[in-house]
Amino acid sequence: MRRKTLATVAGVALFATLPLWLPVLRPDDARYWTDLLNNVGLYALLALSLNVVLGDAGMYNMGHAAFYAMGAYTAAILNTRFDVPILWALPVAGVAAAVFAAVLARPVIHLRGDYMLIVTVGVGEILRIALTNDVFGITGGPNGIFGIDRPSFFGLTIKKPHQFFYLIWGFAAVTLFLFHRLKHSRFGRALDYLREDPVAAEGSGIHTDRYRLLAFVIGAAWAGMTGSLFAAKMTIISPESFSFWESVVIFMIVILGGSGNMAGVLLGAFLIIGLPEVFREFASARMLVFGLAMMAMMVFRTQGLLPPRPRRFPLDRLKPDRARPEAQT
Repeated sequence: MRRKTLATVAGVALFATLPLWLPVLRPDDARYWTDLLNNVGLYALLALSLNVVLGDAGMYNMGHAAFYAMGAYTAAILNTRFDVPILWALPVAGVAAAVFAAVLARPVIHLRGDYMLIVTVGVGEILRIALTNDVFGITGGPNGIFGIDRPSFFGLTIKKPHQFFYLIWGFAAVTLFLFHRLKHSRFGRALDYLREDPVAAEGSGIHTDRYRLLAFVIGAAWAGMTGSLFAAKMTIISPESFSFWESVVIFMIVILGGSGNMAGVLLGAFLIIGLPEVFREFASARMLVFGLAMMAMMVFRTQGLLPPRPRRFPLDRLKPDRARPEAQT
């Protein structure tokens, strides 16, 4: 265990210092690779938020980009129209996406499987069309919103790729910690039961619709906050950035990495977002290879690269009289 912990700490330290030694190894395109890692971090955050809905609660959500867009546009409108600092708008963006998810999901939360998937696809497309048509006159239509301020942290304006690296991946580290605690809480265990057998879970006293709605809202809130980070990084957003394809990519990351496993979700983000760029010199064939790899995964590794491990209850937590019944005789 100590060796595994040391290896984990060394790996995290090595990754955290990437912006420092990457310019030495790749002086010509260090900014490009750092920015690529930032994109991987954003998709990792989106996939972690979807993992709560898809991996933990077992709900097929193919419209996750809608909550991503809701958060991005909320932060952009607050910043450009009301001069709210973009980082201050981050929690507001999460709340806006959560409320939007609660209002939309409440009437359809009882749906299962493909029916839920079709509804979420419709929600994502309806929101994208509404943003494109500038329904409320505040989204900028197809041109989107320009002039979003860069984030500031203790007086330091974050505008360089290596600065965004620490902002995005720092938020990812906080997300991993909180979602790890959530997964090992009573709420997380209830979601596991709900995913495996909703009928048995309801028979055990779990309010299935309530827990499913809470999982949906939590995932949407985190996607909304990620959208705020995206708006701060790009300084311009438009409906094209939140198309149906974005939802498909996020869904693929969770399925490929291992639905329900946060380490697998991170691995999936690196493979789907980062790996195609590593082989960009073979642009004519990389998508073919990528598609074949995905087909092979679906056939030979349906549970993902890193499937979640079954829960194990430590026997040392049991009281002596329960752990060893023979002691009572």
